[in-house]
Amino acid sequence: MQNTASSTKVERPWSLVTRLAVSYTISASMLLFVAMLILYGVVLQHINANDNLFLSDTVRAVRADLPGKRANSDQLLADEVPPGTTDYFIRVLDSRTKQVVAERPEMGDRLPVSSFPPPPPGDRIPTEGIEYKSPSGSPFLLMSASAILDPDSPRSVIVQAAQDRSDDIEFRENFGKLLLAVLLGGIASSAAIAFLVAKRALRPLEDMATATEKVQASRLDQRLGYGRWPKELTALAAGFDQMLARLEESFERLSQFSADLAHELRTPIQNLRGEAEVALTRTRTAAEYREVIELSIDEYQRLSSMIDSLLFLARAENAETRISRTDFNVGPEIDTILDFYDAAAREQAITLTREGDARLRADPMLFRRALSNLVSNALQHTPRGGRIQVSAVAGNDRTIRIRVQDTGCGISQEHLPRIFNRFYRADAARSSSSAGTGLGLAIVKSIMELHGGSVSAESEVATGTTITLAFSGEPLSATQDR
Repeated sequence: MQNTASSTKVERPWSLVTRLAVSYTISASMLLFVAMLILYGVVLQHINANDNLFLSDTVRAVRADLPGKRANSDQLLADEVPPGTTDYFIRVLDSRTKQVVAERPEMGDRLPVSSFPPPPPGDRIPTEGIEYKSPSGSPFLLMSASAILDPDSPRSVIVQAAQDRSDDIEFRENFGKLLLAVLLGGIASSAAIAFLVAKRALRPLEDMATATEKVQASRLDQRLGYGRWPKELTALAAGFDQMLARLEESFERLSQFSADLAHELRTPIQNLRGEAEVALTRTRTAAEYREVIELSIDEYQRLSSMIDSLLFLARAENAETRISRTDFNVGPEIDTILDFYDAAAREQAITLTREGDARLRADPMLFRRALSNLVSNALQHTPRGGRIQVSAVAGNDRTIRIRVQDTGCGISQEHLPRIFNRFYRADAARSSSSAGTGLGLAIVKSIMELHGGSVSAESEVATGTTITLAFSGEPLSATQDR
């Protein structure tokens, strides 16, 4: 059980500060390492070049001074190697017998003749020697070249030169340790600087997190603002503020909707309760009880219609809702709706007319419901003797527009943008009828959103109102069909 718990434990991810600091430190360390490596190589190359140049110059000088000197003379190399010199050695060999003509003291024990490379042909002087470690462990650089001891004799000799590199090796080791210390110090400094820089760079994120913690349901008016943040966080702050604005608007609409819903439900419930209480105040006749029941049924019908409308709106707002689209002519559908309301229009001496026709791809049932709501709404707010016209127009942009125009009382401009909100009442003139639920235009808007279209309204007080349904003429893809 313990092993299972430990295996399923989720590892905590590194913080952004740690990630940035580690990335910066690794990059800086790699740069420092490469720089130190290059510096170390350049210094070693310079030391080796100086040692080789020194040996070449030494061999050249010895070879130039040998002619005219007597062989086997103790003074043969006296001028070439100053007394007390211990860092380089010179030996002269007979090129034929390989016998030592002259050499530095102790050179024979430390540097055998066989350890030296053969001289290059002719009078050429090598530019590079070979590495050699003596039996005692001392490092040397060795070089050989041919020379003439006596200009009047064909006898030639070999000059062998060696340089003790113990000081160079010690310097190389100390220099390497120094570079390693500098590298480690640079890595430590880079890590500290990287952590401080990353911490400071991410401070605005911490400030933003602190600011967002202050946002509550009761304080949705809080905003992060744009100017106080770095350029990289401006888009995030703007997006967050826009989200807060949408949330604030949604909360306000939800609060208003709850208040409106309570108000709309209270009226029919109070009517039902009042009628029942009045009926129970004394004994009633069967006709009176029947009248109370009929009035109650009317209120029940209003409540049922309101609940059905709310359920429809809830389904319409569901992202998974799908609608069934077919191609049809809107003219016959408009005629069917107008025929249905013809009797009610005749009672009020209102003229219903239809103009135009178009081919539309939409859900026929939802189309009829939207158009029926508009015609019904127009009938409620058109005075006796008025006119209602429904027209269908196909625009050049392949958009099908259905217009419902009445000669009613009109809507003032301050109310016009909100008439499609749920339970919204523009004014007393347009809400005098108790038959409506205040959801008709909201349902029309939801139907148009399901089709990917739009609804708009134009109105002038005492002249009339025109509501336009705009359906896109382009067929939507399967992912857009809702």
